[in-house]
Amino acid sequence: MKISILSLLSIFFTFGAFAQQLSGSSSTYFEIRKYYANEGKLPDLIKRFQDHTMELFEKSGMENIAYFLPVDNTDNSMTYILGYPDEKSRDRMWEKFANDPEWKKAKAASEVNGGLVKSVDQTFMKLAKGLNDTPTPQESGIFQLRTYTSLDGRLDNLLRRFKDHTQDLFEKQGLRNYPYWVTVEKDGSQPKLVYLLADKDQASFEMDFQNFIKDSAWVKARDASEADGKIVEKVDAVFLKTLPFSTLK
Repeated sequence: MKISILSLLSIFFTFGAFAQQLSGSSSTYFEIRKYYANEGKLPDLIKRFQDHTMELFEKSGMENIAYFLPVDNTDNSMTYILGYPDEKSRDRMWEKFANDPEWKKAKAASEVNGGLVKSVDQTFMKLAKGLNDTPTPQESGIFQLRTYTSLDGRLDNLLRRFKDHTQDLFEKQGLRNYPYWVTVEKDGSQPKLVYLLADKDQASFEMDFQNFIKDSAWVKARDASEADGKIVEKVDAVFLKTLPFSTLK
């Protein structure tokens, strides 16, 4: 199969922009992992990540992208994002990690008084085309992880609206665009849009987001994009703060 020079340049600049956002990232396949800790075990779980797990992930070829705690941590959880060179390497790297004697030793030592993790949620993702060429944001005090479920057949319309309007209008209000992904749905269902939006603190975020919603330029762009029907079925959003050892800030 022949690849044109333009195609190669497009790939280069897409990954180059994303690398700028994430300090040299070369990953093309990503995973959000949400861990629900057993009662009273979240501090031990965080310490295990800081002292052992992160380093052993990298030893196995994974990339530590970001580590978060929810602002309103009612479910005793932590969320983190890993990067992999590609989809095929993901399972191989996890097998290498799981069988690493150093990991087995650290896990056993941390669980002398009981297991740390009750359950794990996983979301697999790839880069959203055309949505990762925004300027590198400054460090942020608050993040919101936003997941958009679009109506059937309307994902491309949603991505186009973000590319042509939404991202710029976020920045106009002082909101900061971080990486944008689309999910990889193992059951073949329509992918979702997932991204991180940030600001200096939660009060600023809430004010700036309200200003975005009321912006006449946004209202005009939204209405024009929905002339032939609604695009978004629902939006899930959760406020997060980075843990001290998170690469992404």
